[in-house]
Amino acid sequence: MTHRMNQYNQLNPAIEAQVEALLQQMTLAEKVGQLVQITPSIMPDPDQLTELLAKVGSGEVSIEALFKPRPDLEELVRTGSIGSLLNMANPQQINQLQRIAVEESRLGIPLIVGSDVIHGFRTIFPIPLAEACTWNPELLEQASRVAATEAAAAGIDWIFAPMVDNSRDPRWGRVAEGSGEDVFLGGVMAEARVRGFQTAVSPGGRNIAACPKHYVGYGASEAGRDYNPTELTERTLREVHLPPFAAAFAAGAGSVMSAFNDISGVPASANPFTLKTVLRDEWQWPGVVLSDFGAIAELVPHGVAANLKEAARLAILAGVDMDMMNDAYAPYLAELVAEGSVPEAVVDESVRRVLRLKLALGLFERPFTDETLLNQTILSDEARQLALEVAQQSIVLLKNEGDLLPLSPTKRVAVIGPLADARRDMLGMWTLFGKEEDAETVLEGVGRYAAALTHAAGCSLAGSEGVDETAVLAAIDQAEVVVLVVGEGANMSGEARSRSQLGLPGQQQALADLVAQTGKPLVVVLMGGRPLIVPRLLEQADAVLMAWHGGICAGRAVADIVFGAVNPSGKLTMSWPRREGQIPVYYSHKSTGRPMTGEGVPQFGEPFKSRYIDLPNEPQFPFGFGGSYTTFEYADLVVEKTAVLPPSSTLVVSATVCNSGSRAGTEVVQLYIRDLVGSVTRPVKELKGFQRITLQPGEAQQVRFELPIAELAFWDAQMQHRVEPGEFQVWIGPNAVSGLVGSFAVVAGD
Repeated sequence: MTHRMNQYNQLNPAIEAQVEALLQQMTLAEKVGQLVQITPSIMPDPDQLTELLAKVGSGEVSIEALFKPRPDLEELVRTGSIGSLLNMANPQQINQLQRIAVEESRLGIPLIVGSDVIHGFRTIFPIPLAEACTWNPELLEQASRVAATEAAAAGIDWIFAPMVDNSRDPRWGRVAEGSGEDVFLGGVMAEARVRGFQTAVSPGGRNIAACPKHYVGYGASEAGRDYNPTELTERTLREVHLPPFAAAFAAGAGSVMSAFNDISGVPASANPFTLKTVLRDEWQWPGVVLSDFGAIAELVPHGVAANLKEAARLAILAGVDMDMMNDAYAPYLAELVAEGSVPEAVVDESVRRVLRLKLALGLFERPFTDETLLNQTILSDEARQLALEVAQQSIVLLKNEGDLLPLSPTKRVAVIGPLADARRDMLGMWTLFGKEEDAETVLEGVGRYAAALTHAAGCSLAGSEGVDETAVLAAIDQAEVVVLVVGEGANMSGEARSRSQLGLPGQQQALADLVAQTGKPLVVVLMGGRPLIVPRLLEQADAVLMAWHGGICAGRAVADIVFGAVNPSGKLTMSWPRREGQIPVYYSHKSTGRPMTGEGVPQFGEPFKSRYIDLPNEPQFPFGFGGSYTTFEYADLVVEKTAVLPPSSTLVVSATVCNSGSRAGTEVVQLYIRDLVGSVTRPVKELKGFQRITLQPGEAQQVRFELPIAELAFWDAQMQHRVEPGEFQVWIGPNAVSGLVGSFAVVAGD
């Protein structure tokens, strides 16, 4: 099938003419209405919301049960008082409201329906952090396409994803929603997901717009605590946090969501530098800026606005076009214009962007959803197979002592642990429309293979009650090997799910102690939404798989790898700390003046270096790490030109990778560089490329990278983005800490 890419941030003269014609007819009240997004329901009491959301996370109640219908909704649509609806997925209800908008409102401007579809609509894929561990952007593009196709069939036009925040702090629960710590990889995955969301494949002919989030710097929240301040230099902002958004826009994203955090004292949702200077003046990006849920209202507790009216003024002047659930623009924006605090031209420009997006989506031509499509579209066999493939490729083999894995199907297996049969937790966070009955558990997956199977949960997921020793020992007694499934529940990561301690919750480590004491071979399957700190468990286990929250096919994917039907190929996209005290720990750190390498600086009779006295500097597992049931050898690094000219020339570097083991396997070959001397300090390594290759036993392949020298540019001492001449190192290897190393020089020239 040929797919058409929708470039929602490209100006189309025909659309611009339509926008201007509509704008000329609009009253100020109708203009303000286009900038308002609300839910179709009344929000629960804020004092009860945390408790209610916990019940949703545990599966006690549905998300729909939390909300009461908004009695004035139809009248708001009829009078043009709202332009967008949030988190609706009922085609009949959407069509009813859309019909009022296009047939009964004065100008007939359709609504745009937006929703969080973070890692699948009804076909739930692994959480995004797990998806990134596939290092397979083509596969993630397909997964995003499935999510968009299902969402479009439900009547959704606008997907609030991908989340492209880089983060180096696994305490932050929202690392589960992103692609990890790396700028380059984050940009590649952002592009892939935007392409997938925005490719028109819906059987009803409807299009989808992506909305990357959260603009910008949200992943740098202090102490890993959600919504916390961020203290960022302009250089760090430009080099670490802005590039993934630029990549998403390059892929065609026509909207972006402003963040909750402040940026060195100025909240992101009232920040003229990021929203206007960078976004509009430098990047010339014409898309829609949507506030995050309540982010404008939060300017008041941030302490930069005295009230909602002032918050509305700050946000619209800074460049936030649409108000998501703030109740700020609707009551105050027209008043601000009338009193001269906000020029009507500023409102007009925001309205232009919203109308432009609606026209580019084709909503004026196709405002209604085919109500027969949803049940025909969701959970197709092809979608399930793709969810399985993504889950298989996302699982990371962390340890395999004595080649315990893969297991023989003749083994008698005891499956132990509170996550072994926890169907809801397979789905992970942010699954508004997923159903737990669609998921397969690890217990069910192992049951597909094992000759004999016993099971005991052993303990609760996070409670303080003790371990059920009798049940556990009885289940293990007749088994030859134990598969222990432990980690975080789905509601322990994601938004507002920061953790200060990243070990196993509840009594799970005590359960592991009991299992380890039996002396049976032990396979640990870890699940969670972030890197976990489990040093004792890593010592106790013979084999360890990180399976994350793997979606509807999680259990089958784990079993396929445990029993060798699939050779693991996942690679970590976040470094794993040894202790919380190491955080942030990431591979692309700076050297410092007293690095751990070398002899150090003699002082007071001993070398003083940048180190801990009680812990190695290195992480437990480095960025890019992941094992296999086969082995790969790297040889014959070749740098084709040792001196190259910026910016038009290209570095070409290659190496030979050989499968030296006895099984076919897939390796993620990674390219890193280091700028040895710059006008400002540079990272010790930077990822600049990667390739997935599959090799048969004994097969060798030359892997060749072409790196444009222009991609070596950085923000220099004068805050100019340029390539500086100098000496560089280059690595090709299996992760960020090993591989073959060579060198090259960039010399001055045109």
